[in-house]
Amino acid sequence: MKIFNLLTLVAVLISTPLATSSVSAATSLNDAQACHLQPVAQSPASLQHSQSVGVLYSENTLNNLQYLTDYHAVAQRTARNNALDSRIRDAFINSSDPKLAIDWLTGSLQKEFASVTVYENLDAVIQARPDVVVMLDTYNQLVSKRNNQVEARYLARFYDADLQYIGKAEGATGKQLPSVWVQGKAAPEIAAQIDQQRDLQVTALRQFDASLKALVMQAARDQVAAN
Repeated sequence: MKIFNLLTLVAVLISTPLATSSVSAATSLNDAQACHLQPVAQSPASLQHSQSVGVLYSENTLNNLQYLTDYHAVAQRTARNNALDSRIRDAFINSSDPKLAIDWLTGSLQKEFASVTVYENLDAVIQARPDVVVMLDTYNQLVSKRNNQVEARYLARFYDADLQYIGKAEGATGKQLPSVWVQGKAAPEIAAQIDQQRDLQVTALRQFDASLKALVMQAARDQVAAN
């Protein structure tokens, strides 16, 4: 595979619309303001499997979904470029799936609670009044010509029906990948490096699963101890 073909893809991946989305998504998950619900008052409520859950996406999450959608669309368009090795195209497409994290995180919540509904805004949640409100905050950063640092961070903050803070579940990982834009690398090696982007996302998502399960189990233990 000629390095020119790979660099052609890179040139598109770092175009202005994609770069803008990436910058917008780069707000730290540690910034509680990004969630618009502050973990100030500790709720006396506990998490239970029988509860209904209302999910809100933070501004970070919405921006990051757009970033992944743009990145994924560019990768899919390269599928029509026969000059680019199919293994590299597939690696870019598979590792930028914008639905991977959202579907996984929603599925994790569905395994732990009786019902899970995603709402468009806080007013809709307040009107529906589920037992628990979850603010879902996600961040992904993928490789580009200007960046070799891959990150995946997922955070869910839990609040009771009165929007008092209960607790959080999270998973995060990151890695500095070797540059794939080096002339002379074989296509299988480049594809394997790009595939690590998805591997890192899955690692962070599994961490989230474990964190969520521990949070719910701890709530159950605390309830038993209180009785």
